[in-house]
Amino acid sequence: MNHIHTDDAPALAAMLSAPTLPGLLHGPHGESAALLRIALAYGPVRIAVVHPCDAPSLASMSAAHGAGLIDPLIVAPRAKVEAVSAVAGIDLTHFTINDVPHSHAAAARAVELAARGEVCALMKGSLHTDELMGAVVAPESGLRTGRRISHCFLIQIPAYERPFIITDAAVNIAPDLDQKCAIVQNAIDLAHALGLTKPRVAILCAVETVNSQMRSTLDAAALAKMADRGQLTGALVDGPLAFDNAISGQAARLKGIISPVAGRADVLVVPDIESGNMLAKQLEFLSGAVGAGIVLGARVPIVLTSRADSVPSRIASCALAAILAGQAQRAAPQSP
Repeated sequence: MNHIHTDDAPALAAMLSAPTLPGLLHGPHGESAALLRIALAYGPVRIAVVHPCDAPSLASMSAAHGAGLIDPLIVAPRAKVEAVSAVAGIDLTHFTINDVPHSHAAAARAVELAARGEVCALMKGSLHTDELMGAVVAPESGLRTGRRISHCFLIQIPAYERPFIITDAAVNIAPDLDQKCAIVQNAIDLAHALGLTKPRVAILCAVETVNSQMRSTLDAAALAKMADRGQLTGALVDGPLAFDNAISGQAARLKGIISPVAGRADVLVVPDIESGNMLAKQLEFLSGAVGAGIVLGARVPIVLTSRADSVPSRIASCALAAILAGQAQRAAPQSP
């Protein structure tokens, strides 16, 4: 395996031995990824799979069910789902189908089921993201909370030992400072849910110095100070940091950056959806990254897959949903 190199082997060893987010890739001896092992401890969670009317959606749903991560309820036009399953050779015998006429109705029904507590999570199928998220954020949906809705990618690259979170690359288009603060806190809470008690958060910009002509650097500096003042909690936050010195200790040292975050970030906060989406997809398609995506801030976690996502990535996303839903169920007060 090729690793990122540094001229300071002890520093690299210390970085890699520090607590990290759970991995998505199988271990060197074929053992299951840490993320899947954590998810399986919560047992399969009931999830509404919204309009899985293409083969990748059905295949990933079936694989995640077979792995013991989810107990799916299909919400879709029955005829469409059965036609796809027949062509793809996917057995639907053990799955319940909640029959609806079209994708808009599927989104509305799935949200209704989640609001009533009949499912603990939602998973996007082949419908457009706007259809599902429009139903989720509607004032009457019953899924809104006091938190901002945002998206996190948990990413792991074969050439880099530490998994990390990228946010927000899928929901918030051009967030302002207050919105970025909420996005950062959601990512910190996700890291906590995955067992990392003090994640290191890097606020990414093109440069690592404050520039009054670049709003992202002003926001980054403000977010770092907000963490110092307790407006962001549970993490070490620093910025502005460029991507290289956020993940490479050598790059940080060469630029004279002294920071507890630089070189070992667990969370990368991007300035906007365009930079985040390009970063995540470049890592996936050029670096062999495996990513798990989840939407946070609603009453239930939402698996928001892309049509180009691989089945392993979709299964990893289901694992994230299973962990979050399982933890929420255990934390909920029990009925007498």
